[in-house]
Amino acid sequence: MSPFAAYTRKRRMQLFGEWLGSANNKPLRVLDLGGSSEIWEFVERPLDITLLNLPGENRDRKKSRCHRFTYVEGDGCDVKAFGDQEFDLVFTNSVIEHVGDEEKQEAFAREVIRLGHRYWVQTPSKYFPIEAHCGMPFWWFYPASWRDRLIKRWREKLPDWTDMVEGTRVLELERLQQLFPNAKLKVERILGFPKSYILYTM
Repeated sequence: MSPFAAYTRKRRMQLFGEWLGSANNKPLRVLDLGGSSEIWEFVERPLDITLLNLPGENRDRKKSRCHRFTYVEGDGCDVKAFGDQEFDLVFTNSVIEHVGDEEKQEAFAREVIRLGHRYWVQTPSKYFPIEAHCGMPFWWFYPASWRDRLIKRWREKLPDWTDMVEGTRVLELERLQQLFPNAKLKVERILGFPKSYILYTM
């Protein structure tokens, strides 16, 4: 991870911690769809966190100084293991843009809303000058032929990474608000540019 990405992740999780509050120290039950344990070290409040990832993706099974982690395999677009509002909070950081086409994104959003009493959804903005996944400036504004040419070149040396870049589908703000109609909006900005969108319920 680049120093810039580490900085923005730490800043975002500190914002999340402030939003979460610390008035009640009883561990909340959190479902993290598609996440990892290391991001939670920036949150000081003790939490009971279930990390749900696709089979084989829960690789960093670290212990935490204050959180309790449970690792579960499953599909964030169709979570069969848990019932409605089984969690106090559903959390997802930079995941919805990776789940697939519009139909998959809709299914993912429904599961986020169904599984928790509250939710916090973050996803990158395509209007930030440096694209969050491939690192290219203004990537989403290249002609499709330019992107295809670069994808073909990258695939020769970094096929797995290239698959991730090619499969990424960033969402416009209007689309996010359609998927999460009851959410409040926080725009994360760096130097005035929208870095990411956060949709959350209180």
